[in-house]
Amino acid sequence: MQTPPDEQPQEATSLLGRNRDLAVLYAIAGYLNHQIDVHEALQEVLAKVTEMLGLRTGWVWLLNEQGLPYPAASQALPPYLADHPERMSGSCVCLDTFLSGDMEAAANIDVLRCSRLKNAERDSDPSALGLRFHASIPIYAGDTPIGVFNVASEDWRELQEEELQLLHIISDQIGLAVQRARLSADHTRAAARLATIEERNRLAREIHDTLAQGLAAITLQLEAADALAASRPQRAHRAVQRALGLARNNLEEARRSVMDLRAAPLQGYTLPEALAILADSTDANTGQSGTPVHFTFSPATAFPTLPGRVETSLYRIAQEALTNAHRHANAQHIEMTLTATEQLITLVIQDDGNGFDPDMVAQVSGQGHFGLTGMTERVRLLKGTICIQSEPGTGTRIDVRVPY
Repeated sequence: MQTPPDEQPQEATSLLGRNRDLAVLYAIAGYLNHQIDVHEALQEVLAKVTEMLGLRTGWVWLLNEQGLPYPAASQALPPYLADHPERMSGSCVCLDTFLSGDMEAAANIDVLRCSRLKNAERDSDPSALGLRFHASIPIYAGDTPIGVFNVASEDWRELQEEELQLLHIISDQIGLAVQRARLSADHTRAAARLATIEERNRLAREIHDTLAQGLAAITLQLEAADALAASRPQRAHRAVQRALGLARNNLEEARRSVMDLRAAPLQGYTLPEALAILADSTDANTGQSGTPVHFTFSPATAFPTLPGRVETSLYRIAQEALTNAHRHANAQHIEMTLTATEQLITLVIQDDGNGFDPDMVAQVSGQGHFGLTGMTERVRLLKGTICIQSEPGTGTRIDVRVPY
């Protein structure tokens, strides 16, 4: 059965309208899913919605953590509102209705019911630009109230039912995006707090281990010196000298650990930038000179942004490895590489220094190898792996791999 000719244009118009609505919803979903900053995404959504409906103005209220509304985004506010921010603060009929739980769906609100626009009409203020009507749409994420989404017209045109339905779908998208962003922020803050606690615990263990082991060794040397002071003064003198050397080393280790606790190592730089600066400045920091550090990273462009705890830990591992290579290994050349794949970060530090027997590290910890334990602990907290390859006279290679 053929469709009558006079009905075909109506069906075509309806189909075009549905296709337009789908295209708009797809574009808005893209804004909300790909824009990290929710407020910037809301600006783009407002611009698209007002253009789509042939309107001029729009604004969004969101509820903060205390449940109080604040203006989160606005589009082409008239001077009556834009030049007087105080007129966009405080309560109004729409917000009061929403906060009371009585606003369940999109609705046309004319000037007679809108206290914010009613004042503009009452004052006959030309800067209101004839705003006479707005549609108010509640924003929820499930049963959680998120805010209110408003669009305004310069005339008395009310939005059609299908237009209000479309705005309601858009408000649902906004609600889910805001809720997702807040959950992500909460997760990030929780992860940061956990990382801080873990880092402090690790540093506390490191300080305890270094000081406890160092002081035990110093005590043994001083006890030996005390026992030999009268009968063998030369041996007593050597024991005192060894005790002084151990005391100096442990004092230096304690200072370094305290500096680790207080410092913000990346100071606003990306990890590759911070490691490049570290490679250039390691000689000055360690008091050594003449040992070049060749640092490379890939990909050289679009290096991924890593979680703060990962960046800080990798930086500290590199810092410790370079310090060991300079101070203990007497290395003449050091290679440091940083590589990022889709799910893995790899940091490799290799030197041509004296090398050591990794199995003997625990037995010589009092001679300056506390940092190897700290590096291993950092990697363990990140659920990564560390491989330390070294032999006396062959240099050292430290290979760290961390998922992110």
